[in-house]
Order: sequence, then structure tokens, then C-alpha cells
Amino acid sequence: MTQRRTKWVVLIAVLLVMAIVPFLMMSIRNGNGAHETGAPGGQQGAPPAFAMPVEVAPVILGPVTDSVSAVGNLEANESVMIRPEILGRVIRVNFQEGQPIEKGKILIELESGELTAQLAQAEASVEIARLNYDRMKRLIANDNVSKQELDQTATNLKSAEANYTLFQERLSKTKIRSPFSGYLGTRRVSPGDYVQPGRDIVNLEDLTTLKMNFMVPEMVFSRLAGGQQVEVRVDAFPGQLFRGTVYSIDPRVEELSRTVRVRANIPNPDVKLRPGMFANVSLVLGHVDNALLIPEEAVVPQQDKTFVFRVEDKTARLTEVKLGARERGMVQALNGVQAQDVVVRAGHQKIRDGMPVMAIGEDAKGRQ
Repeated sequence: MTQRRTKWVVLIAVLLVMAIVPFLMMSIRNGNGAHETGAPGGQQGAPPAFAMPVEVAPVILGPVTDSVSAVGNLEANESVMIRPEILGRVIRVNFQEGQPIEKGKILIELESGELTAQLAQAEASVEIARLNYDRMKRLIANDNVSKQELDQTATNLKSAEANYTLFQERLSKTKIRSPFSGYLGTRRVSPGDYVQPGRDIVNLEDLTTLKMNFMVPEMVFSRLAGGQQVEVRVDAFPGQLFRGTVYSIDPRVEELSRTVRVRANIPNPDVKLRPGMFANVSLVLGHVDNALLIPEEAVVPQQDKTFVFRVEDKTARLTEVKLGARERGMVQALNGVQAQDVVVRAGHQKIRDGMPVMAIGEDAKGRQ
């Protein structure tokens, strides 16, 4: 019985509250309306609209860098595989693997005894041919030989000289020299090896400057130019930034990917970067000192357009904007807003165009 009475008491109390609350709310509204409008005879005004609290931020002026990101691989400025041009036996290796070497230094020496003898023989043939030619010139002055015989000795001299030059060139190829200064890789021959022409001996890489090859979208082709700056980051050196300069732009657009090949020089004085490294590159297309910047979170995408809510006279105004470069959590607004305009940074999911809003947060101070 006691529990049943308690339930009835609670039910009656709830019904009383539901009956009294509407009358109390009506009295309060009537009183506020008469006070706000000050209308004689207690004339009531319209109830005030509810202002949705939102966090705002000002549109500021600041520097921004317009850039495009890409990935690519690093290549040596000059790279070559050293190979012999003639066959022969290796008699001496004059370098250490992985070490720098200067241009013109001898890397490999091949056996040269046979070619040295052939060169000496060719030199003797040249001397004999020259003596015969000089003798013929003296005899023709006295009409003792014909012009044809003189021409024949002259031809023999030229042939002997050409043969001498040939053996001289072959002998020089027994000493394989560095074509440029750089760093040597792993050697692939040992003293005593009999090598054929074209056999791999050692790779040579110029590391003082590296090349960076990467692809950029077709849409930025008109904005590409030689001398533009690039910023390169590699996984091997996290947190470090390497800078370079664009020096080559391919005139052809790749049909399948609709991209353009760009090549940049990356100075490498400390020889930290190495060919073959995977790199992330940022190509700087331009720099604006006084760009209109808004927080990225203030942007409201709708289909293929972007908008922001401007706060004007405590009212949200949905405004279309065109976006530019992004940097440090801010995005450049190319139109739609002006410096010192106020935009909704947080809370725009709860508002619509023309809705009253109440600015809150640090950026709202002095803007009420």
C-alpha cells in the first residue's frame, strides 16, 4: 500500500508541474516583451532570437609560399662505369674502393710490353720512310726520279706515321685514367685478370652536386621556370633540409600521367646525399608577402566549392572563397574576404547563413 501511494503522489506532482510551467513561461515572456519594447498598455514584442556560440578568428595578412610537392630519386652529377677499350692482363690496381680520386689519375694498368715493342717498330718505320722521302726530293731536283716515285715515297711516309699514331694510341689505353674527379665504388677486377674490352672495372660517381628528377602536375607547367628553388628531404637525415635549383624542364608532357619532368641541382658539399636515395621535394612556385590568411579549419567545403562563415553584425554570412597556398595551419584566401574580417573557426557545423552567432574564445575579445 505504501509503495502504491508513493507512485500516485509522484504522478500527481508531475502533472501539476506540467500544468504550471506553461503559465510561468508565458508570464515571463510577456513581462520581458513589455520591458524591452516599452510599449504602452503592455503591448508585447517578438521574442529575441537565440545566438549560437561559435569560435572565431580574424583574417590576417602574412607571408605565404606557393609550392608543389613531389617525390623522386637522387642521381650523381656525373656517373660512369670504368671499362677497358682494349684487351689485356691487369698488372696493377692503383686505387682503393670507396675513396675519392682526382681527374686524370691512373686507375688500372694493363700489360703493355707487346704494344711498346710494336710502337718502337712503327717508330723505326717512320724514320725509314722519312729518309726515303728526303732522298727522293733531292733526286727529283736533278730529274733523276719521276714525280710518281716521289709521290709514292710521300704516301709511304704518311702511312708509317699513321701506323705509329695508332700504336701510340693503343699503348696509352693500357693506362686507364679517371675521366673526372669523384668517388670510386667497388672494383670488379684483380691484378692478373685478363680483361676483354667493355668489362666492368669500377664505377665512378661525382657527388659534389647531385641531380634530382621529379614529376609535377601538368596544371603548373606555365608557372615552371629555370632557377626556381627546391627543398629536398630524405629519410636518411630526418629533420634536415637540402636546397637546390631547377635547371631543366622537359618540354614534353607525359601523356599517361599528365605530368612534366623537372630536374634540379642539389649542392652536396658534405657528401651526405648519395645517388639512389629516395627524396621528398617541394618546388617553390612563388612567394607572397601580404597574403590574406585564414585558419584551415574555417574552410567549409561544399561539393566542388569552398566557403567560410564571415561574422558580420553578430550574424553568420556564408561566403564563397577561392583558396591558394597552405602554410603552417593557415590557408590563403584569394577572394571573398578582406583583412580584419572575422570568420568562424569552430562551430560552423551548427550554424547556417543568416543565423545569429555569439563569438567566444580568445579571438573574440574586443569583437563583441
